[in-house]
Amino acid sequence: MLKGYKLGIIAVFFFLPLTVRAAFLDISPSSGSYKTGANFTVGVYVGTSESINAISGRVYFPTDKLETVSVSKSGSIFSLWVQEPIISSGIVSFEGIILNPGYTGTSGKLVNITFKVKAAGDAKLGFSSASVLANDGKGTNVLTNIGSASYSLGDTTPSSPDTTTPTVITGTPGAPQISSSTHPDQNKWYANNTPVFSWPLPSSVTAVRTAAGIIPKANPTVVYSPPVASRNLDSLNDGVWYFHTQFRNATGWGEITHFRFQIDTQKPTLFNITEVARSDQTLSKIKFSFDAQDETSGISYYEIKIDNNEAFNWEDDGSHQFETAALFPGKHSIFVKAFDQAGNWLANTAEFNIEPLKAPAVTDYKKSLSSGDVLTVKGVTYGSIKVVALVQKDKEEIKTYTVDSDQEGNFSFILPDKVQNGIYSLWFYALDNRDSRSLPSEKNIIEVKPTQLESAGFWLSGVLSIIVPLIALIILLILVILRGWHKINMLKKKLRKEVFEAEKMTHKAFADLRAQVSEQVKILQRASVRRKLTREESKILKELGEHIDTDEQSVIKEIEDIEDQVK
Repeated sequence: MLKGYKLGIIAVFFFLPLTVRAAFLDISPSSGSYKTGANFTVGVYVGTSESINAISGRVYFPTDKLETVSVSKSGSIFSLWVQEPIISSGIVSFEGIILNPGYTGTSGKLVNITFKVKAAGDAKLGFSSASVLANDGKGTNVLTNIGSASYSLGDTTPSSPDTTTPTVITGTPGAPQISSSTHPDQNKWYANNTPVFSWPLPSSVTAVRTAAGIIPKANPTVVYSPPVASRNLDSLNDGVWYFHTQFRNATGWGEITHFRFQIDTQKPTLFNITEVARSDQTLSKIKFSFDAQDETSGISYYEIKIDNNEAFNWEDDGSHQFETAALFPGKHSIFVKAFDQAGNWLANTAEFNIEPLKAPAVTDYKKSLSSGDVLTVKGVTYGSIKVVALVQKDKEEIKTYTVDSDQEGNFSFILPDKVQNGIYSLWFYALDNRDSRSLPSEKNIIEVKPTQLESAGFWLSGVLSIIVPLIALIILLILVILRGWHKINMLKKKLRKEVFEAEKMTHKAFADLRAQVSEQVKILQRASVRRKLTREESKILKELGEHIDTDEQSVIKEIEDIEDQVK
């Protein structure tokens, strides 16, 4: 709520004719819909065009459908209380004084009354008696208009507020079609005190007049000529307001549109969380009582976060009690935001502890088993209670099983599957029909060994795992050697063939050489008939023949040596 010093700013846009000595009392909001069990708050306001200094009133309400939760004086314009607010037999009475220079304005708050819905139906609020005295030294009662309110209670759909006033003069403009980009829904609350309104402006309209205030069907008084198509309002008080617009054409002023808008910029004024007393500290579902109050729009819902889990929304069914889901033993915290209808919130937190049940005790089990044996564990816990067994083999996934204890608390757990080689870990916790549970018992370790036959098989498997690869390696080596030997033989055959070819070609080459030399010798011998060879020439011929023979024998010997090596 804005304080009195801001009302002068508001009066620029919203006012009653100042030439009339008049004051009014009103209840805001004047309508609404609330669920059974829900709380909502209404304000009692005064509006006056001249200074006043004393107000008294008696607000009635149906006690079969509503009960008063509280009456708040916070933000009241009263300086002194002649009679503190009293609640009696369906009446809220109050009387107060405003010191000089008195009060003048359109929305002076007197009291806030918070109701709780008891039953479904329609509830009407009004004044059984009231007075507003002028600050004129005579105590003149200037009250001329008294408002009332009507609410739909229970799971009903709120009725839309009145939007138009029937036209009076034929030919005048129709009712303006008001819309708001900031407060579009007339039945919702918004945390915005600077509303914006707009309307289509017909070409025949020559002027527009507007007003805003807490009276549902007031006549607009502020004239705009040339006409405007929108208005922005600033710094309004929290509460239910009405914006009034009217067009004028050449014929005159037309119908008036009354557009309701609701403002709540303040967070809830109170929010307490109280844990409901438990007879048993091992209960896993904890109840909390939420006491939240919002003077203007009322509490809408709660956002709840328990420990580090995801937050979720919860609506009060009228009991004001929230119950958690089943929780594990230990310390916990609950963090709650109470949201009003406009989305403002106030948070609170509480810590609580859940004591565990006594953990089951294991009384009999074998620490060592053979593969294929049946695993059986016996233990003791509370009588007729569930026992949850958790089983883990080595580092595999944990498996969960449930057995019931007998009336004496004895239980026997048999693992459905026969055990296999490895290390088994088993532990247990108790779970009763309230979902309360114990802390887990100590882990029991069971070693599963192979049987003698499996051991022999394992030994043989181990031996074979060494011998088989070794034999395979030897066979592979033999195959490699045989393949190499085969390749060598093939190479030798190829070399022998090539040596034979080389020897053959050598003999042929030397034979050709010898034939050519012999031919040359014959030519020289024939020439010697005509001319006798010299001693030197004869020696050369002889040595040439000898060299040919010697070289042929050397080459043939080398070829034979190569052939012997190939063999």
